[in-house]
Amino acid sequence: MTTRRVFLAAAAAVLAASVFGAAARAEETIRIGEINSYTRLPAFTQPYRNGWELAVEEINTAGGVLGRKIEVISRDDNGKPTDAVKIAEELVSRDGVVMLAGTFFSHIGLAVADFAQQKEVMFVAAEPLSDALTWAKGNRYTFRLRPNTTMQAAMLAEEAAKLPARRWATIAPNYKYGQDAVAAFKAELLKRNPDVEFVAEQWPPLFKIDAGAEAQALANADPEAIYNVTFGGDLAKFVREGKLRGLFEGREVVSLLSGEPEYLDALKDEAPAGWIVTGYPWYAIDTPEHRVFVNAYRAKFNDYPRLGSVVGYNTFKAIAAIIAKAGSTDTDKMIAAAEGITVESPTGPFIFRAIDHQATMGAYVGRTALKDGKGIMVDWFYADGADYMPSEEEIRQMRPSN
Repeated sequence: MTTRRVFLAAAAAVLAASVFGAAARAEETIRIGEINSYTRLPAFTQPYRNGWELAVEEINTAGGVLGRKIEVISRDDNGKPTDAVKIAEELVSRDGVVMLAGTFFSHIGLAVADFAQQKEVMFVAAEPLSDALTWAKGNRYTFRLRPNTTMQAAMLAEEAAKLPARRWATIAPNYKYGQDAVAAFKAELLKRNPDVEFVAEQWPPLFKIDAGAEAQALANADPEAIYNVTFGGDLAKFVREGKLRGLFEGREVVSLLSGEPEYLDALKDEAPAGWIVTGYPWYAIDTPEHRVFVNAYRAKFNDYPRLGSVVGYNTFKAIAAIIAKAGSTDTDKMIAAAEGITVESPTGPFIFRAIDHQATMGAYVGRTALKDGKGIMVDWFYADGADYMPSEEEIRQMRPSN
């Protein structure tokens, strides 16, 4: 009898362990590793963080994905590629994440993309804009959300080609994003207007701009129009020093990203007026899906969204959609699911193209203006990213076969 009781007790224990173990496994979260330059560029990355936190809250409140909640393990890369790669390694090997996401600076995004290829882990790059990320250095494990520099430069070049200006000057931070942005704008503008010429280039180091000297050098070249790629603190300094020297008087300025609230808001009443920009006029976008997003964002954070908020939100909505379609967190299955997937978003649906893993998310193009002592965008329109991408044949020629 004793032996039988022991056997029955052991069997019950095994059954209980099996039941509770299955329940525990059902409760396991899906871990996503998120990396970004939070301390290096808080004006963009904090709204971005708010955006993805809102998305994850909505996903989990609705039941999660595959019956499991999303858990984000977020780390700060300090604006350093070496830190980002070290963090990526820890997230994958120690924390057991099934996917990597995030990054802002292009050189960091490229470093994490290379890591993703080496370790065969999926990476959804949220913010870096370098063309190389999904084209010249693209790999099967890396997907990118935001429209890249060529796409946004083409949007701006389309408007710039309508101007009478023939003599152009450029200013951009001297790293991969800035280099790509200038090269793309030149190529796109010359394609549309072959008789333009570029008479000066300035390449300040990132976040170490000598804005007075840069503005004076551009003025000395006497261009009819300027293409600007500076952002963040560099943009603010360039605007102030350019105004002091009359650089913008009687000249058209075409400026990448400068219509984003992250950068216009910091300038307050010093924000430039009349520039042709890409940006995010959240206060004027009146579509049902955008209203829902803005209301939810304001309810949670008691603040209005910035472009970073949309990027963060779209990134994690896309991740959830990919996992749901894959029906699994297996890397190969998630990659297959992501290729060609359509994702709904506050700015309208977008697709991750199968051929290059570049999303068709677009950008808003318009002019800057001042209203109530604050910079805004006016006369804007939404440029669908799909309309500004190279052909599939062009992509095949520039993208490695991996």
